[in-house]
Amino acid sequence: MMIDIGIIAAKAFLVLFMVLNLAGVLGWIERKGSALIQDRIGANRASIFGFAGMGLVNTLIADPIKFLTKEDFIPPKGDRFLHTLAPCLALFPALVTFAVIPFGDVLVVAGREIVLQVANVNIGILYIFAMASLSVYGIVIGAWASNNKFSLLGGVRGAAQMVSYEIAMGLSVLGVLMIFGTLELQEIVRAQGGLLGGWLPAWGIFLQPVAFLLFFTAAVAETKRIPFDLPEGESELVAGYHVEYSGAKFLMFFTGEFAEIVTAGALVTTLFFGGWQVPYLMRDGFHLPWGGTLLLPHLVVVLLQVGAFAVKVIFFCWVQILLRWTLPRFRYDQVMRLGWKMLLPVALLNVVVTAVWIVLGERASLRP
Repeated sequence: MMIDIGIIAAKAFLVLFMVLNLAGVLGWIERKGSALIQDRIGANRASIFGFAGMGLVNTLIADPIKFLTKEDFIPPKGDRFLHTLAPCLALFPALVTFAVIPFGDVLVVAGREIVLQVANVNIGILYIFAMASLSVYGIVIGAWASNNKFSLLGGVRGAAQMVSYEIAMGLSVLGVLMIFGTLELQEIVRAQGGLLGGWLPAWGIFLQPVAFLLFFTAAVAETKRIPFDLPEGESELVAGYHVEYSGAKFLMFFTGEFAEIVTAGALVTTLFFGGWQVPYLMRDGFHLPWGGTLLLPHLVVVLLQVGAFAVKVIFFCWVQILLRWTLPRFRYDQVMRLGWKMLLPVALLNVVVTAVWIVLGERASLRP
C-alpha cells in the first residue's frame, strides 16, 4: 500500500515539475520566438551573478525574482479575500487536468507494472472538462474583486468566450469517443496503436480530421490568447481581467496561461496524434508493416514513448505561440460568431456523420 502511494506521489511530482518548468520555458520561448519573427534580438539583458545575456537560464531566474519582489497591490475598494483567491483558481485547474493525461504506456520495475499516468480513471475526458470549466471562476472572481471597470469587462468577455468554446470543444471530442468507444485516455491512446490499411497509424487525426480542427481552434480560444485574447485586449482594456494584479499573483495568472498551453498541446497529442505512440513501436520493439522485427530493451521502448509524447506536446505548444505572432486579434463579435455560428454547427454535423458511418460499418460487418 505504501509503495503504491509513493509511486503515485512520485508520478504527480514529476508531472507537476515538468508542466511548471515547461510553462516557464515557454515564457522565454515566446519572447525569443516573437523576436525571430519580427527580426530583432529579444530578451537578452538579464544579468545574474555578473553574467549578462545568457538567455534562457538568466531569464528563468530573473522573471520569478522580478515578480516575487514586486509590491502586492490590492485596490482599496476591492475584495481582499477574493482578489487573493482568484489567481489560485486560475492556476489550479490547468495543473490538475494533467493528472489523467498518459505520458507513457507501462514501466515494469522489479516485476511491478507502473502505468505512466498519475490517475488512471475511466472517465478521463469528463474529468478534463470538469476541471477546465473551473478556470472561468478565477477570471470572473478576479475581475469582480478588482473593483475596476476594465477588469470587469475583461471578466465578462472571458466568461462568455470560455463557455461558448467549451461547447464546441466537447462536441468535437464526441466523434473521437464514438470511434474508440471509451472515455479513458490511456485506452484511447492504446487504440491508436493500430494500423489503417496495414501501414497507416490509426491516429485520431486520420479518423477525425474535422474534429481535430474544431478541437484545436476551441482549445486556442480557451487559453485566451491571440487571436482570441479579448479578455485581456490591451488596446481597449489596458490588461483586462488582471489589470489590478501585480507581483506573485500576476505570476500565477501568467503561469496558468502557459500551463493551459501545455495542457492543450497534451490533449491534442493524446486524442489526435497517438499520445505516446510511436508508429510501429510495440512493447518489445519495432514491428515493421513490410516484415521484420527490431527487438529493443524495455527501458528503451519506454524512453522512446515518453520522448515521443514530449516532442509532440512541445510542437503543439510552439504552434500556439506561432499563432500569436502571426494572426491579428479578432473583434469580439467575430469571436462569438465563430464559436456559435460556425464551430458549433460543424461540430454537430461531424457527430451525426460519425454516427452514421459507425452504424453503416456495423451493418456491413454483419452481412454474410
